[in-house]
This record gives sequence, structure tokens and C-alpha cells, in this order.
Amino acid sequence: MLELIGVSKRYGEVEALARCTFQVRPGRLTGFVGPNGAGKTTAMRAVFGLVTPDEGAVRWRGGPVTATDRRRFGYMPEERGLYPRMRVLDQLVFLGRLSGLSAAAAAREATRWLDALGLADRANSRLDDLSHGNQQRVQLAAALVHAPDLLVLDEPFSGLDPIAMDAMSGLLGDIAHSGAGVLFSSHQLDIVEHLCEDVVVIEGGRVVLSGDLDAIRDAAADRYLEITVAGDAERLLHLTDAAVVAHDGKRVRLRIPRAVDPVTLLAGVGGDVVRLAYEPPTLSELFRAAVAGSALTTREVSGVAR
Repeated sequence: MLELIGVSKRYGEVEALARCTFQVRPGRLTGFVGPNGAGKTTAMRAVFGLVTPDEGAVRWRGGPVTATDRRRFGYMPEERGLYPRMRVLDQLVFLGRLSGLSAAAAAREATRWLDALGLADRANSRLDDLSHGNQQRVQLAAALVHAPDLLVLDEPFSGLDPIAMDAMSGLLGDIAHSGAGVLFSSHQLDIVEHLCEDVVVIEGGRVVLSGDLDAIRDAAADRYLEITVAGDAERLLHLTDAAVVAHDGKRVRLRIPRAVDPVTLLAGVGGDVVRLAYEPPTLSELFRAAVAGSALTTREVSGVAR
């Protein structure tokens, strides 16, 4: 398990990380989300020793992270770090050997990953001859060529088309299910919600929410009621104990305290309800509330930061 424990980092007057604490558990996908400049990239770089914390510690399997440990990590930075004029297969083999593989093993694994990522026919192409999406796949292959125990990816879905996003999602799920810990940052909260068992929300260098996503959603103080009616939904905009979150004519999404009975709330709505959904908050709603400093929980949940 990877742990960041009270990690702080300051650049002059800028506090990039402030007592940042969270975990990445093996065999699970952890989504790392926050506004631009929140500290995500700084935290990731601290894992690889590219940033030295002013205080706190990064720990792997209960101890300090060593150079040997980091050879078992895979990293995909947001700013691509491959050699643009080097042939794809050659540089994957080179990077595999830097991570401790023999020449034969590196060639075998590089070829396997190029095939798995649909790039077998571009093995002898220069990187700068590939499209942005294919360069992204090569960068992922570089992070995976040595079968890492921990995979850290900074915005891996950036610039991918829907088909490539589906392929990336499936691959990350397979890697986590094989036993590796996977941490990735993304601004696409729907992808994080769909893929991840765990989530970390960071704002201003501080972790404002972390832990098992289902547990966080279940513990939220509010529930969301989405109603679609056959006629005009105007009458739904003024219900007692309900705050309007979204309204588009016939559909209304309401936020209500979890103690409020939705049946009682809707007793006078009428019989033209076409669709009704009562559910915990989405990750997007949790994110907005956490970043705004809202109190999201009314009871203690293990692993949930407040």
C-alpha cells in the first residue's frame, strides 16, 4: 500500500501541499481529483522522489520508499516524457531495461504491450510520427512494460477519443484487478465515478475528502431526488425541505436531507410522474460540496476525511 502521511510542500509563498494524507490500496483504482493547481501533480511527483516534501512522509508497504521500490512503480506524467525521434519499440525496450528487465524480457514485454494497446504495426515508427492518442498509448506502455506494483497516471484520459477512453478504462481495471495499486488524476469525474473504488479530493493542497467512494456517498448528509413529469414541473420548484439543483422544464433534480421521507415530500405532486430516482450524491456533487467546504457527512465513516 502507498501512503502519503502529512506531506507538505511550499514553493516560496505558494503552499502546494498542506499536510496531505491519503492511501492507494493494492488491487484498487483510486481517482485523484481537484481543481487546476490543487496539488495533484506535486503529490504524484513526491511519490517518485521528484519533489522532496518539506515535512511528512511517503511510505510504501509500511516503510520509506527506496530506489529499489521506485523501480517497481510505473509513472505516466501529464507532460509526455518520451523521446520524439526514437522508434517506439526501441525506447520501450530501453525503458524496460532501466527498470531492471533483461534485454530479452524487455523486448518481449514491450512487444506484448504494443500488441495489447493496438500499436503492433507502429513498433518501428518514430514517436513524433504518431497521433496524440497513440503517443498517449505508448506513454502508458512505457509505464507498464516492467509490470509495476504501483501505477500512477497524471490525466491519462486527456485528449483521447471515446473508443480510446473505453480501451484505457478497461486496461486500468484489468491492471488493478491483477493486484497493482492504481492512482490516476482526471478532471472527468464521470469516468472516475464509473471506474474507481476509492477517491481522493484535494483543494488548495489539502485533502478534503478521501476513502471508499461507496462509503462516502452512503454517508452523505443529503440525498438527491430526480423527478420527470409529463407536464410542467414548476410546482416541484417550491417543495418544503428541498433545494433545486437542476431544472429543465419537465425534469427537476432536488437535494433533500436524508432524514426527509421522499414519499411524504411528494405526496401532493400529482399522478403525472414519468420517472423518479432517489439516490446518494454523485461524485460531481460530492466534489463541488467538498471543494466549497460543505459538511458532507453526519456520521463517522472509516477512511473519510473531513
